[in-house]
Amino acid sequence: MLSARVRPVLVAAALLLAACHATPRPLPGPEPVRPLWQPVELVLPAGGVGRPVPRDVARCAGRWYVVGGLVDPAGETRPAAWSSPDGVTWSPISVRGQTFYGRQHVLYAVACRADGMAALGAKTGGVHGNPRTGTWVWRPGGPLREVPAAFELFGGPRAVSASRLAAGSAGWLVAGARADGAAVWTSPDAEGFALRAGVAELAGDGRGRTAAYDVTAVGPGWLVVGSLLPPGGAARTPLVWSSVDGRVWRRVLLPVPAGAAGAAERVASANGGPVVLGPVGDRFAVWRACDDCGSRSAGPAGVGLGWRRVGGFGAPGPGVSSVDALAASAGRLVAVTGDGAERRLWMSRDGGASWLPVITPVPVPDGGDAALAVAVRDDGLLVVADDGKSSRAWWGALPAVDR
Repeated sequence: MLSARVRPVLVAAALLLAACHATPRPLPGPEPVRPLWQPVELVLPAGGVGRPVPRDVARCAGRWYVVGGLVDPAGETRPAAWSSPDGVTWSPISVRGQTFYGRQHVLYAVACRADGMAALGAKTGGVHGNPRTGTWVWRPGGPLREVPAAFELFGGPRAVSASRLAAGSAGWLVAGARADGAAVWTSPDAEGFALRAGVAELAGDGRGRTAAYDVTAVGPGWLVVGSLLPPGGAARTPLVWSSVDGRVWRRVLLPVPAGAAGAAERVASANGGPVVLGPVGDRFAVWRACDDCGSRSAGPAGVGLGWRRVGGFGAPGPGVSSVDALAASAGRLVAVTGDGAERRLWMSRDGGASWLPVITPVPVPDGGDAALAVAVRDDGLLVVADDGKSSRAWWGALPAVDR
C-alpha cells in the first residue's frame, strides 16, 4: 500500500502529465479596432424613389464621394451619387443619363481628383443578359453626366470585365479584361476612353491568360494588379503591371510560397509606396513596392521597382476568399475582405505588416446583392453597407489609440 505521503506526489505528477497532453487553449487574438460609429444619411435626390444602394466610396482633395443607385419597390434602378465635405453631411449630386441603359445604371466604382470625379456603371440587359457598362464624369457645379460610347468599347463579343478605375496626374485609367486577357481603357479627362487590348505583356500570351482587377496612380504613371492563369492550369498567380503612359506595360509575378496560388486583387498608393492585397492559399497576402528587393520590373517613373511580401492576415472561410476594397491615408490601410460567408473590415497601422480586425457597424454577408465599401481619413472611416435588403452609410471616428 502507498503511504499517505507518496500518494499526493503521484497525483500531482499525473495531473502534470495530463496537462502536458491536453489541448492547449488558443491564445487571445488581437484586440479589434472599435470605431465610434454614427449613421449618416444619404438624402434622396429630388424626385428620387426607393432606397439607396451605395456601392463604392472615395476621398480626395478634401471631399468624399459615394456612388451607387436607387432601387424602387418594383426593382427598377437608376444611378445615384452623393458628395460631402466632411464625411458626415451628405448632399445628392444631380445625375444626367443619356442612354436607355445608362438611365438604369448602378454605379459600382468611383475615382476622383481635384478637378472632379468619374464612375463606372452597369445594367444587365440585351438579348444575352450581359452588363451594359459605361462611364460617368462630374465637374464641380455640374451634374454627373453619362459619357455615351460605342457599344463595343466596354461590351460586345470580346467583353469580360471593366473592374476599377483610378485618377492621376496623367488622366484616368480603367482596369479590366477582354477575351485576350487583361486590358485597360485610358482617358486624359474621363470624357471618353480609348481601349488598350491585346497589348504585349498586358494581355495573355503563351505564358497564360491574364486578368486585371484594380489600378492606382503612382507618380506620373500607373500600377495595375491581377493574375495569370498558366495554360492548362487551375491555379492563378498574382501579377502586377506598371506603365508610364498606359500604352506600354511591363509585368512581374509577385512572390508567393512554393506551390501557393492566388491573385492580386486590390492596390493602393500609401506612404512608403504602393501596397497590394490578394488571397494566397488560405490567407490574405500583402506586398509592398521597394527599390532593392524581390522580383523586379520597370516602375512608372522608369526606375527599378521590386516587390516584397510583408505580411498576411485572415483565416480560411467557407467559400472563396476575396479582397473587395483597399483604402489608404497617411500610414493607415483599411481593407474589406470576403470569405464566402461574411464581409469583414481590417486595419493596418504599420504599412501592411500586421492587421487588426475592425468591428463593422452592421454585419454584411458575402455574396448576392450585398456590398461593403470604405474610405479612410486620419481620424476616421466612411463605410457604406448593403446587406441586400437595406443599406446605410456610417462615419466611424477612430479613438486616439487607433490614429
